[in-house]
Amino acid sequence: MVLRNKYPELEKALEIRQIIAITGLRRIGKTTALKYLFDKIETTNKLFLDLEKLENRDIFNTSRYDDIIQSLKIEGIDFDEKAYIFLDEIQLIRNIASFMKYIYDNYNVKFVVSGSSSYYMKGAFTESLAGRKRIFELWPLDFKEFLVFKGVDSTLPKFSFNFTNKHFISKYNSLYHEYVQFGGFPEVVLEKDRNEKVELLKDITNSYLKFDILFLSDFTNVDELYKLIKLLSARVGSKVDYTKLSNISGISRKRIKDYLLFLENTYFIKLVKPFVKNADREIALQQKLYFTDNGILNTFSNISGGAIFENAIANQLSLLGNIKYYAKRTGQEIDFIIDENTAIEVKETPTAGDYKTLQRRANSIGINKTALVGLNTPGNGFGNFLFGGAIY
Repeated sequence: MVLRNKYPELEKALEIRQIIAITGLRRIGKTTALKYLFDKIETTNKLFLDLEKLENRDIFNTSRYDDIIQSLKIEGIDFDEKAYIFLDEIQLIRNIASFMKYIYDNYNVKFVVSGSSSYYMKGAFTESLAGRKRIFELWPLDFKEFLVFKGVDSTLPKFSFNFTNKHFISKYNSLYHEYVQFGGFPEVVLEKDRNEKVELLKDITNSYLKFDILFLSDFTNVDELYKLIKLLSARVGSKVDYTKLSNISGISRKRIKDYLLFLENTYFIKLVKPFVKNADREIALQQKLYFTDNGILNTFSNISGGAIFENAIANQLSLLGNIKYYAKRTGQEIDFIIDENTAIEVKETPTAGDYKTLQRRANSIGINKTALVGLNTPGNGFGNFLFGGAIY
């Protein structure tokens, strides 16, 4: 088993009383993480239930908690001793949170659960399990994890916003280009055949449309939502204009807002807020849109190489801190501001002119730290940039 960066934090959480809830996109590795933690528990008083199996869901298909407890006893759980119950895909059980609350309050049972959506997980858990749970979000692999999954023996230096060493770029250049194209779904990264990677990504997208959307929402027109997703893919890195999207798609502004809220809360897209000093102004301004995985984004057509690269950087940076973007009414922009103290501009092939422009714009808003991020090495020897593959 290839270990992910999140595993040590998850393993440490086994020691606390609270429920562990792992959430994220479908097929991002939640079940694998659950099984990893299950194997770390030394006691035999433990149980793993895959709730995609009907016979396991049937255990919880009753409002009588005593009946559920009796079924779990039949499965081997001793409620008189410390016990561990692992539940995979809990979004398939509508009222599971109330049962876990009852068990948590009355027995010495540690729940470790997974679910494929914050749309359900956060909503159901926030009220029912207030103070009783810790939610861990699992995202697509970062580039460092990508290299581990590829079996590359690499000792990467600690990340910083410094200019990237030329040898680092030459060593990891082709691998990073693959990462930008196919993204960070573990099964896609492990697949060696490029055509099979594409088919896997299409299957992941179809699974999301068929299962998450139909089960977790009241949206009945999946074709309409798919049409909107295709429209959004061509606008990656752009501000979300609900009126324009409505005019192009024929979908009402309110429904588009509902769709985007759902897509964001099910980890399919990221919405990046503007960098402003006035909080009310921030709410009023448009957000920028990105897909949470480059591989999924690349299953759609008509996307420029620059937009694809910017999408990858948006995801990489969001794993390091809070990202926003900056824009003036005149049209001048800075792609990202991370943690409100570092200005970042993304260019496929960076130049000295790009570097000077970024510094000037950053200084105009009181930010001294900057990073020009590039994908391709300029032919003129310019080296004052941060290689995208050095962000992890």
